[in-house]
Amino acid sequence: MNGAHDMGGMHGFGPVSVEPDEPWFHGEWEKKVFGLTLACGGLGQWTIDQGRYARENQPPGRYLQSTYYELWLHGLETLLVEKGLVTADELDTGKASGPSNLSALPADRVFKALQQGSPYTRAIDTPARFAVGDRVRVINAHPKGHTRMPRYVRGHVGTVVMHHGAHVFADASAAGDHSIAHHLYNVAFTAEELWGPDGQGGAVHLDLWDPYLEPA
Repeated sequence: MNGAHDMGGMHGFGPVSVEPDEPWFHGEWEKKVFGLTLACGGLGQWTIDQGRYARENQPPGRYLQSTYYELWLHGLETLLVEKGLVTADELDTGKASGPSNLSALPADRVFKALQQGSPYTRAIDTPARFAVGDRVRVINAHPKGHTRMPRYVRGHVGTVVMHHGAHVFADASAAGDHSIAHHLYNVAFTAEELWGPDGQGGAVHLDLWDPYLEPA
């Protein structure tokens, strides 16, 4: 989607401030939001792509004024209400309006669960269309839902430098369909290709699914 989150290459937002020796968290509340998001993800009610979409699909004003973990919190609240796990009133008051059927992951299983994660690689019968060294162009498409195809790269030409095999297709996963997989490639784009003669040199590498690409 062409939302406020897709800011690559845009001007007017000021310099990126790098914080030396930046800590993992800037406050205890950030730790709690991080922990809550992981714990609620363990309920199995949504995929990681649905989680990303919930964070990015916020009103532009709210998105641009929110810090990183504020966006995580907004996204988590959105999913909890959408899935019927809590009500908006319960979030506002901080009090449950009735008994809950939710069961938490036992503390002794948390570390193992985080280590294992969820594999997103899949075996598919469709052969890869592209190989390392192929020149490809990103299609000029503007999907209304979640996509991992940044706006600034659409229509540009790059070179395949790696084939990751087939992975769950993020666009479909964000819409609730975890069964669709496509070949995933790492594609390198020169700075001049993306930004023109004012590019600072070097290359940008992006992992892009097969449906995003066409032969150049």
